[in-house]
Amino acid sequence: MFNIILLGITSFLTDISSEMVYPLLPVYLVSQLGASPAILGLIEGIAESLASLLKVFSGYFSDKLKRRRPFTIFGYSCSTFGKFFLYISSGWGMVLFSRVIDRLGKGIRTAPRDALIAESAGMGKKGSAFGLHRAMDTLGAAFGVLVAYFLIVNYKDSFKYVFLVSLIPAALAVIFLFFVREKIHPIQLHVKKLEFRWGALDRRLKLFLIFSFIFTLGNSSNQFLLLRAKQAGNPLALVILFYLVYNLVYSLVSYPAARLSDKIGRKTLLACGYLFYGLVYLGFALNRSAYSFWFLFALYGLYMAFTEGVEKALVSDIAPPDLRATAIGLHATLIGIGLLPASLLAGLLWRYFGPAAPFYFGGVMGIVASVGLWFILRGI
Repeated sequence: MFNIILLGITSFLTDISSEMVYPLLPVYLVSQLGASPAILGLIEGIAESLASLLKVFSGYFSDKLKRRRPFTIFGYSCSTFGKFFLYISSGWGMVLFSRVIDRLGKGIRTAPRDALIAESAGMGKKGSAFGLHRAMDTLGAAFGVLVAYFLIVNYKDSFKYVFLVSLIPAALAVIFLFFVREKIHPIQLHVKKLEFRWGALDRRLKLFLIFSFIFTLGNSSNQFLLLRAKQAGNPLALVILFYLVYNLVYSLVSYPAARLSDKIGRKTLLACGYLFYGLVYLGFALNRSAYSFWFLFALYGLYMAFTEGVEKALVSDIAPPDLRATAIGLHATLIGIGLLPASLLAGLLWRYFGPAAPFYFGGVMGIVASVGLWFILRGI
């Protein structure tokens, strides 16, 4: 439990730092550095793709070396350095370098950190462990949005000042990691040679990984939710508050939801979560009231709380102990890769069929995913 709390504090501080910066980047690039929206898309596409591809490799090498802590420390340190390069940036090229370093860190740390959480959890408490970590992570995100809003309002849109302040929680996060202890289980000590082969994985794990990738194709970037709210006539400041509500609900419900998965099973909770996703997306498609977005963003936070931590716990349940970080990383990589075509498809649907179209598509995919998940995970 000591490790889980320390890792939770680290994620809390890191997300404060990240969410202080992330919502400001588009405005900073366009209004301060003169970059075009196309450049913004290029920067985010390169950065997020790199993070996704690295997750499976960092997980594999973490399993091969039987070490989690060094990868985790290095990954979080990269995020701190990324914020520094953002602070000294004077052109979009430096911002790209900053984002690449930051996402490089995320790609390296995610799978080893999640494996460490799974190995530090008590018997039958993986869901609770991941839920607690996710709750602290998302609470940091909500707090970071508030800090950024306060600083921007009180310091006359001084982007560089916000970037500088964001270095403080990022650096503190790394310090806490030095108190985390490695958890080497007896089964790991007898593994002489690590070999990762897709064909050797449990059939249920392979089906779940494939199914997760397919479901992700209907789960576009959260930017479309914000765009939908803005398109409905809400001022930008109010849209940011919708995002805050989403983060708060996500944070508060993540721990009890994941703990519930320890009691009633991951399959049941995930199937219900995917169904809930489908219904919420249909709500975004059908909504005509500006004020209803308060409710919809809160419901979307519930969906995230009932699925993300539970998915990681499920993967760690099914994966072989000597390939746990590899499997977690592979799952994260597939999800990350799927997000790019999902967002491109959502953009095309929006352009050619109207703003509601991507949400109708996502809603149907969520409902189909709920039914499919129930059948492929029978016996877990």
